[in-house]
Amino acid sequence: MRGTADFFTETGADGSATLVLTGPLLVSSIGAIDRRLRALDGPIAAIDLARADKVDTVGAWTAWSLSKRFAAPITGASPEAARLIAAIRAADDNTAPIEHPMLPILLRVPEHIGLVVAGLGRGLLLVLGFLGQIVLASGTLLRHPGRFRLRALVHQMELMGVNALAIIALMSFLVGIVIAQQGAVQLRQFGAEIYTVNLVGRLSLRELGILMTAIMVAGRSGSAFAAQLGTMKLTEEIDAMRTIGVSPVEALVIPRLLATMIMMPLLGIYSASIGIIGGAALSSLTLGIPFFTFLARIQEVVPLHDVWVGLIKGPVFGLIVAISGCYQGLQVRSDAEEVGTRTTAAVVMAIFMVIVLDAFFAVFFSEIGWG
Repeated sequence: MRGTADFFTETGADGSATLVLTGPLLVSSIGAIDRRLRALDGPIAAIDLARADKVDTVGAWTAWSLSKRFAAPITGASPEAARLIAAIRAADDNTAPIEHPMLPILLRVPEHIGLVVAGLGRGLLLVLGFLGQIVLASGTLLRHPGRFRLRALVHQMELMGVNALAIIALMSFLVGIVIAQQGAVQLRQFGAEIYTVNLVGRLSLRELGILMTAIMVAGRSGSAFAAQLGTMKLTEEIDAMRTIGVSPVEALVIPRLLATMIMMPLLGIYSASIGIIGGAALSSLTLGIPFFTFLARIQEVVPLHDVWVGLIKGPVFGLIVAISGCYQGLQVRSDAEEVGTRTTAAVVMAIFMVIVLDAFFAVFFSEIGWG
């Protein structure tokens, strides 16, 4: 039968009272005497643990709190109990502030900005290192083509390209309608509604088709890359791949990278085409421009270099989206919460870089006469 904790008081020859704790002073048994100990009153000269069978952290804390309450020393403690009591006493004597001291507001803001800038610098170095790993892995695959995973490439092309056709078509069709409707409203003021064809055609093929596709792929596939690789990091699948001699960059990153670079320009042209169809549909209903006349007019007013602009942007945007997703996924270290954080960071990073690069492309193509 398991013993129970108990206590009694002994009166010495000099009249002083000693509180004697008996039985196992464990978390499972100390609760039976806790209320009685709290109600205990009167001067206590010493706390005797000589008759205590076992003492865990809760029992040691109970003895120490009684000692502190009555200002009485603890006697008869076993070496194990003495170590626990000493640890509790040391923790209680810790005078360090619970909250980290904060700088004044005038210094706190520059400090935060400095930490952010330093973090961006470290992140840039990590991204450059990740690009170096991709280059090395690509060189290895070029020397040993048999190591390239063609099935993985086709699978990723299906996931991020073919499976995205429906949502990209819906988005592009609606965007084409909006461009045509808003453009016609403004051009009607000048009696130039016919130039709605030029607006929809050039804007879809040159800018919005590939840009909206890149944003959609970043939110759909870039986040999936980060979540997949981050989960594999947590479950130690990537460590297992390294253990058996398989390069995670070759097996996981390169197929996703190539799939995104191949499918992005195709999705961009597809998106621009659906956007033009949306504009043509609205024009035939509200502007009196026949559907097929609208499409025929597109061939006359849209220069061929606008198509090349979208095709050139596609692989670059795809590279940015894939690198952002894979990099953030491989940076997961601790827990599932970080997977969500890194997934969000991958989408934000990809969309930000796509928009920045699109601005650079706009200036570059204008300078070379493709404006």
